Amino acid sequence: MGVKSKAALAIVVLLLFFGSLWLQGGLDYHWDSCIKGYNKLHHLSNSSEATVLDDSVLIKVCPGQTFQVSLLLSHLQAGPADPSDVLLKPYLASWDELVRFMEALGPMVGLISKEIETKTTIIRQLAWSPDDNPEAELNPEILPMKTSAQQKDRAHTSAYRSVRSMIRVELEKDMVDFDQQTDSGCRTLLRLHRALLWLKLFLEKLAVSPVTGRLRSPSDLCREAYQKSLANHHTWFVRRAAELAFIALPERKFFFKLVCVQDQDELSMVLTKVVRALEEVYNRTQIALEEHGMLDLP
Repeated sequence: MGVKSKAALAIVVLLLFFGSLWLQGGLDYHWDSCIKGYNKLHHLSNSSEATVLDDSVLIKVCPGQTFQVSLLLSHLQAGPADPSDVLLKPYLASWDELVRFMEALGPMVGLISKEIETKTTIIRQLAWSPDDNPEAELNPEILPMKTSAQQKDRAHTSAYRSVRSMIRVELEKDMVDFDQQTDSGCRTLLRLHRALLWLKLFLEKLAVSPVTGRLRSPSDLCREAYQKSLANHHTWFVRRAAELAFIALPERKFFFKLVCVQDQDELSMVLTKVVRALEEVYNRTQIALEEHGMLDLP
């Protein structure tokens, strides 16, 4: 095997390992395959459909694409609930769409999305567990079945209905350990919360149109967003591996196509709307975790 082949193999192995460590705590535990995802309440069958954001911004449905920014926005906007809470069902659905966004950016970034899917699966498993669902104990018929969207909806109506209800129930059941790693939804939510900040910062930077000078590359912007967020929770080794993953990001024109816009001005308008919705969800989750001293769960 030549030197170049060995170097390429080393990079692939490094990135695979990095993907498993991305959210810190990575694959600490082995989870069986389970029901995946959230059955979308919004069915988009007509490629000419569009979501009206305000008087000047339309988000189009992109034909032939797995990722739909219109769906992402609708899930994010459905998340906030009073008082200062976030509903878990649309929150996890937002992550489903963000996973599709990352997978569209190529195999290197796609490795990161696999770890995020593991985290959303953990919370869904807890939400569907009869042990943590008081309603299920009284009425076993509401337990979710793999093919029933209605029963999946019901699974989120009690203990794991929202961020704050999950925190309250897990504290009452002593599921959260502040000194060592546990399988709690709160710990898992914290990892997703940190990754959400990274994506929020990245999309925020991608939306900026400088008055003068050239637009910066998505690779540089993603690296900068990472350094201000997830890098603070990663080891030196994982931070170096992240640098390799970001090099593989596509150029800016790819993002125009991914969001179904023609130029940077249109991209800025769409992403600014998405970032605002992301920020609302992030801030509410931040407050809930901070109030209960959960921002540094191991």
